[in-house]
Amino acid sequence: MSEHVDRASEPFRFAEARHRRGRWGWMVLCAFLLLGLCASAAPATSSPLIARCELEGVVDAGSGAYLADCVKRAEEQGAQALLVRLDTPGGSLDATRAIVRAFLGSHVPVLVWVGPSGAHAGSAGVFIALASNVSAMAPGTNIGAAHPVGARGEDVDQVGGEQLARKIENDTVAFAEGIARQRGRNPEWAAAAVRDSASVPADRAVELRVVELVAPTEAAFLTAVDGRRVEVADGDTVMLSTREARIVSLEPGLSQRVVHALAQPSIVYLLFLVAALGLVVELSHPGAVAPGLVGTVALVLALVASATLPVRSGALVLMFVGLGLIIAELFVTSGLLGAAGTGLLILGGVFLVDRFEPGWFVEPSFRPSWAVMLPTALLFAGAAAFVAYRSAQTRKLPQRGGDAGLVGEAGTALGPVTPSGGEVFVHGERWSAVSFQPIHEGARVVVRAVEGLTLTVTEAMP
Repeated sequence: MSEHVDRASEPFRFAEARHRRGRWGWMVLCAFLLLGLCASAAPATSSPLIARCELEGVVDAGSGAYLADCVKRAEEQGAQALLVRLDTPGGSLDATRAIVRAFLGSHVPVLVWVGPSGAHAGSAGVFIALASNVSAMAPGTNIGAAHPVGARGEDVDQVGGEQLARKIENDTVAFAEGIARQRGRNPEWAAAAVRDSASVPADRAVELRVVELVAPTEAAFLTAVDGRRVEVADGDTVMLSTREARIVSLEPGLSQRVVHALAQPSIVYLLFLVAALGLVVELSHPGAVAPGLVGTVALVLALVASATLPVRSGALVLMFVGLGLIIAELFVTSGLLGAAGTGLLILGGVFLVDRFEPGWFVEPSFRPSWAVMLPTALLFAGAAAFVAYRSAQTRKLPQRGGDAGLVGEAGTALGPVTPSGGEVFVHGERWSAVSFQPIHEGARVVVRAVEGLTLTVTEAMP
């Protein structure tokens, strides 16, 4: 009997065993899934965060505010470091001082990489590189030439005389030396960069203790500085953990982007030309609206841009006069006014940016590009010449409108035309007409004179 019961209950025991095995299998599977999730999440939380920003182009109010804001945002995000890619010909001293203050007062290590190959940290860019905790340069880059005026003092008068130039130079030398000493770099070279416009390539910069490393890429730079200890604000020492870091790019705000985009000599040159052209067309054709609106907007943008650049007012006068001469060519058509106007447009572009302004540190290349000035001036001159040529051709053509335009036109007599009157069809219209010789209906006629609304006609010769 018991044997029968055991056999009867045997399928239930097997089912229970399968149920237990299935339950254990699900538990093991869940455990593996949980471990996998933890393993995948661990690198994301432990990976160091590097904030990254770029300074490419002139150092102006927009880019200065952007870099200072990058330092603040990197601190708020708890970044391991702030990586700055630098490629600049220089720029505003005020904007440079704002960037240096932000770098020196940063609680996050600031790493500056001058790159890629072919880039440079010129003029004001020298102070920015010196203010970083660690600097590196890509092969084929250079740093230096931070003199505030001409290298041999040839433009001293433009900045207020020799005494003012010496004062500005001494103040800038002290500024550069102070940054270099605080960051443990070569103060003698920093002074030479200002006094003598010294400039060195990447490998020489490492030898002179201007920068710490030569790194071909940003990744190589971050790998090379991993484990290095640097001193940040308030004397705190931080060990860099930058190998295989997670990089987050910090984008500039809209206002910063717009100001930086406008602070280009070529852009300012084009904006002033468009503004002058639009306003002149509006004044010569009142009520056109569109040219005046475009000119006003361009003028506002040009003024905003010129506030961030050292623009010479005399160069603007040359450009406006040149444009006026080109427009005058449309009415005179002598050729001389157009040629003189083209020359003044080009000359105004050459002198537009004052590279020797005391508050600016820029390289000689910082000016409107010839690739912009020449085509623009020639385009304006060519357009004026074309319009003048077409105007001259039009003046030689017989008049096609008004009373005088009807003389010589052919038509058809709608009825008998006599000295006392009649009607003709000329130029798509019915006209009253007279003729010294009677003309029969349907005959071809030619208009000889117009008096009011009456035509004097003769019969056309067969």
